[in-house]
Amino acid sequence: MSCFYLQRDPEWTNQTLALERIFPNSLVLPCAVRSTLQKQHTLPVRPIIPLVARISDQNASGAPPMTVREKNRLDKFKQLLASPNTDLEELRKHSWSGIPREVRPITWRLLSGYLPANKERRELVLKRKREEYFGFIEQYYHSRTDEHYKDTYRQIHIDIPRTNPLIPLFQQPVVQEVFERILFIWAIRHPASGYVQGINDLVTPFFVVFLSEFVTEDVENFDVAALPLDTQRNIEADSFWCMSKLLDGIQDNYTFAQPGIQNKVKALEELVSRIDEDIHNHFKKYEVEYLQFAFRWMNNLLMRELPLRCTIRLWDTYQAEAEGFSHFHLYVCAAFLIEWRKEILSMVDFQGLLMLLQNLPTIHWGNEEVGLLLAEAYRLKYMFADAPSHYKR
Repeated sequence: MSCFYLQRDPEWTNQTLALERIFPNSLVLPCAVRSTLQKQHTLPVRPIIPLVARISDQNASGAPPMTVREKNRLDKFKQLLASPNTDLEELRKHSWSGIPREVRPITWRLLSGYLPANKERRELVLKRKREEYFGFIEQYYHSRTDEHYKDTYRQIHIDIPRTNPLIPLFQQPVVQEVFERILFIWAIRHPASGYVQGINDLVTPFFVVFLSEFVTEDVENFDVAALPLDTQRNIEADSFWCMSKLLDGIQDNYTFAQPGIQNKVKALEELVSRIDEDIHNHFKKYEVEYLQFAFRWMNNLLMRELPLRCTIRLWDTYQAEAEGFSHFHLYVCAAFLIEWRKEILSMVDFQGLLMLLQNLPTIHWGNEEVGLLLAEAYRLKYMFADAPSHYKR
């Protein structure tokens, strides 16, 4: 019997969802259904990308026109960025609740410490730092096949195709080569940690944000090879330096035995035991160790738990918050765990709990959900960060 496969796109109509309930055990639907579905759905010209892989947020192309409030926010950012010396504290304050897409690249460069606040010096700094990065490429990249570095390069080469595998952008050879160079140069310049799996994920938000300066359509489908070579090189160098700035603040996450992550997971366990004893005791009852799910939350900064569009929004706040990646992230992880309280407490076996915690259903999340998560994290930080006794039993 001939049949066809229905792709699981979350934006189905109610009728289609009803059909799935009729055939709950298979993605294969009878051919009798085919004509009904074809009448109801006009196939898009571009490949269908699962919602989890869509990078665009509310501020991207195809979004509704900006509200007056959004336009005022954008104007405020432009005013701050245009001043001879950008007030970084003021910029952080406005960035905490999200950065408009149009000004996100320049704002991220400033908040990460890559660019100076002084407007006149920015072009000179960019030119010097970009040249410095490609100087590293000339100096070191040929050594990737040397005996001393070949294991590092091999691991990077294995990990890169696994980075956001659902997003066509990251499967392009030119993009994968960019990531290989960035990660290899970072690894050999940081011998205390070298390359550790998970660092590959941390390049992607910077790469996407800096690419978005030159792309008006959906970034996930864009052919990077179509850009001028100088533009490609600038995106690569800026991604390297901003990722390096981020990692400077959390490098103990990636040194031998990853003590930073071990400590953060322990801190999360102690925090959850104070803010939600029911969840904490539930984990104890079913012998779930926090390391079994939260190691990845710390190692990848929740990037494996959230769609990339959510990570980009989250990082607006992390870069605006003092010690956002190293300290505030703990409270975001606690808020993220509590978000699934009902689902966690409904699971009454070890395997079910671990499956849930490693596959939390965030596919539909966008800016609104991330905003609520950050608000709860801020509340927890306000209650617990300045009171170390809360961590003690």
